[in-house]
Amino acid sequence: MSSRIAVAIERGTKKVFATAVDWPGWSRSGKTEELALEALGRAAPRYPAMAADISGPVPGQQVRDDDFEIVERTVGGSGTDFGVPSLVTDHDRRPLTGAEAERLSRLVDAAWTTFDRISAKAPLELRKGPRGGGRDRDKIIDHVLESDHGYSHEMGLRLDRPSRTNQASIDAMRAAILDLIARPSDGSPLGGRRWPPRYAANRIAWHALDHAWEIEDRTEEPSESG
Repeated sequence: MSSRIAVAIERGTKKVFATAVDWPGWSRSGKTEELALEALGRAAPRYPAMAADISGPVPGQQVRDDDFEIVERTVGGSGTDFGVPSLVTDHDRRPLTGAEAERLSRLVDAAWTTFDRISAKAPLELRKGPRGGGRDRDKIIDHVLESDHGYSHEMGLRLDRPSRTNQASIDAMRAAILDLIARPSDGSPLGGRRWPPRYAANRIAWHALDHAWEIEDRTEEPSESG
């Protein structure tokens, strides 16, 4: 790899997130900082497939511990422990040129495309978790759409609620979100609220990929032992 990958650490009391600050969606968690970084490294082979159509360098298929550079550490709260990278960092507040904003918008769009592609191939019923839990496919799709609608409010948008059975409503919501993220910014919160565009891009892409990879993992047949 030509350069190290900048990572922000968000530490809660029960969970820690490691987030690649320049790559929306590449964010994983663990019980400790070390385990979160290990999880981020394990996700490295999945991320380039999502970002393959984005111009410019994309993180490699394999990363080592020393490929990551911790650029910021923050103390998380209840949202962190619940399982969400929920803090806006100093790196999220960096200004965005037009080219940088367009790149973030394309990465968010690629995360949605990945979610749509994986969910379209998945069965209606997904393999249950170790304790017999977990939403099935359509419930996950509804959850992601509902969350994106909520995220749009955090960006100062007022959009119609999308429906899984109405692709036009989904496309309209996503187009409005992408248009806002793609604008140059001085790093101020969108719509005068709380989320600057870098954080919005990271949060939306992370949520889409987190559930896309969940569907993928719960669709695959478990490997046989012995």
